[in-house]
Amino acid sequence: MKVMNAVLTGAALFILSAPAIFAQSATTNDPPQTVQQRKENQQDRIGQGVQSGQLTAGETKNLETKEAGLNKEERTMRSEDDGHLTAADRTKLNNQQNRLSNRIYDDKHNGAVQNNGAGEIGQRKENQQDRIAQGVKSGQLTPGETAKLEKQQQGINREESGMREANGGKLRVQTRKH
Repeated sequence: MKVMNAVLTGAALFILSAPAIFAQSATTNDPPQTVQQRKENQQDRIGQGVQSGQLTAGETKNLETKEAGLNKEERTMRSEDDGHLTAADRTKLNNQQNRLSNRIYDDKHNGAVQNNGAGEIGQRKENQQDRIAQGVKSGQLTPGETAKLEKQQQGINREESGMREANGGKLRVQTRKH
């Protein structure tokens, strides 16, 4: 009889505590991020990298071009399935977002920095990079628009570098106006 009471009491305690055990395990595991949440998170990381100078104009252009391609692929997948993503689509997008995430990390930590220089030109370049970073973070700039702006900035940086090289490391007055 004592054994039967002990078994029943143990079973009752297990049944009563089971919901609490399952509730704890459900709250400790965060749900997986949606495709949209991941895109927003990665855009924030790119914006932070632009703002801090950890990402150069060229790196940002490449990342944003990849992001724009990923967005286009997602739109195509959705259009093929009445606005929905299949499990296979989500898996494929997740894998591509993982690769992009790793690329963002690598580019932010590779030691290359956006050197805006000193003086009026350096300040203008820094202001432009800040405006781009704010547009990325706020969502006002799409990845495609950001890639285009960073490509233009990359071209300006190359042109400035060539001018400095041709003039012993300095910019002439006419060159600065240009």
